[in-house]
This record gives sequence, C-alpha cells and structure tokens, in this order.
Amino acid sequence: MINTEWVICPICKNKTRNKIRQDTILKNYPLFCPKCKNETLIDIEDMKVNIVKE
Repeated sequence: MINTEWVICPICKNKTRNKIRQDTILKNYPLFCPKCKNETLIDIEDMKVNIVKE
C-alpha cells in the first residue's frame, strides 16, 4: 500500500485540497490554500515540501 498525505500549507500550517503519495514529484507547483487564501510556489520530492524562492 502506498502512503498518502495531505499537503500542508507552509504559511498557516493547515491542510490544503491536495494529496501526495511517496512517489510524487512536483516542481514549481502553485499551491493554493483555501484557509489563508495565499498561493505559494513549492517543490515536493520524497514527501518533503520546499518553498521556492523567487
């Protein structure tokens, strides 16, 4: 069974509407948080979220 987790907003630390699996790789993904209404550019690899600095 593949482990899945909700993506957590790096600003307000709440769940977003996105789920990732262990093998998910995202580059320059615009993550929108419905709670704080912010959009953050992120990278995800090995279930670790990194904020992209522009």
